[in-house]
Amino acid sequence: MNLNSSPAGITTLTIFGLKPGNLRWGLAQMGLMPKELMKVQGLKFHKMMGSGQGLGFSLKPDFFRYGLLCVWHDEASAQAFFAENLPFLEYTTHTSELWTTWLQPIQAHGLWDGVNPFPSADKPVKSDGPVAALTRATIRWQALPSFWRHVPYTSRALADASGRLCSIGLGELPFVRPVTFSIWENTEALKKYAYQNKHHQEAIKRTRQQNWFKEDLFARFVPVKTEGLWNGCNPVVL
Repeated sequence: MNLNSSPAGITTLTIFGLKPGNLRWGLAQMGLMPKELMKVQGLKFHKMMGSGQGLGFSLKPDFFRYGLLCVWHDEASAQAFFAENLPFLEYTTHTSELWTTWLQPIQAHGLWDGVNPFPSADKPVKSDGPVAALTRATIRWQALPSFWRHVPYTSRALADASGRLCSIGLGELPFVRPVTFSIWENTEALKKYAYQNKHHQEAIKRTRQQNWFKEDLFARFVPVKTEGLWNGCNPVVL
C-alpha cells in the first residue's frame, strides 16, 4: 500500500520499553520530548504518553513503558523522523525494546484537545486482516471514582476477548486522560468485543447515563506495517 497516496496521511504508534535504571530519565522525557516534537516537519499531531500495567486502563503505572503517537502529513515525513531525528534516536539508546505500527485511518468520531486528529480517507478502506482501535477520553473529575470502579471489569473482558492480538493502556495524564489501543485479528473480532461483551456494554451504558466524559474519541485503523519488539516479540506480523 502506498501511504503517500492516502489523503488521510499516516499515523504511527511507537511503544518504548526502557532499560533498567532509566526510570527518572523516562519520566523527564514526558516533559522534554513534546518540546522537541513541536519542531519536527510534517508532524501534524503528537502525544507522548505514559502507560499502565496490564492490557488496558490501569491505576498502576508502568514507569518503564511509554508510547508516542504521531499523525503525519505523509509517509516520507515519518520515515525521515525515525531515521534521522536526533532526540528520537537518543531515546532509542535507552530502550531494551521498541515497537512501531504504521496505521491508515478508517474512521474517527469525537475530539482530542478540541480536534479530530485522524481524518478518514475519502474512500472507505477495506481490510480482511487486522484492525486497530484507539479510544481516549477526558474524564470529568466528579466521575473519576465511578469510572475507575468499573475499569477492572472491562479490563478482564479485554483480557478474555477472542481475537485480540495486543493491547495497552496509555495516557497523557493516565488517571484523567486515559487511552486504550488494541489490534484485533479482524473487524468481526473487534465488533464482538465492542458490541457483545456484557462488561464493555455496561461501561458504555454508564458512560452515557452518568456523563463520565468531558471529551472522548474513538478511532479505527488498518495496520499496514509493524516493526520491532513488544514484550519480546512482534505481536502483529503483517
